[in-house]
Amino acid sequence: MATNERITIALACTTCKNKNYYQVRGKKKDYKLEVNKFCKKCGKSTKHKETKA
Repeated sequence: MATNERITIALACTTCKNKNYYQVRGKKKDYKLEVNKFCKKCGKSTKHKETKA
């Protein structure tokens, strides 16, 4: 029986380091997720990088 291991990650703003968004993804990835999202603290759309939740 195959098991898909999933982990919860947090997306943190690159300018203010605030953790705004949480997502679930597969465990076996060689890269870190990087997405443009809206930061409520900064008040603008900035790049968010994956961090530990």
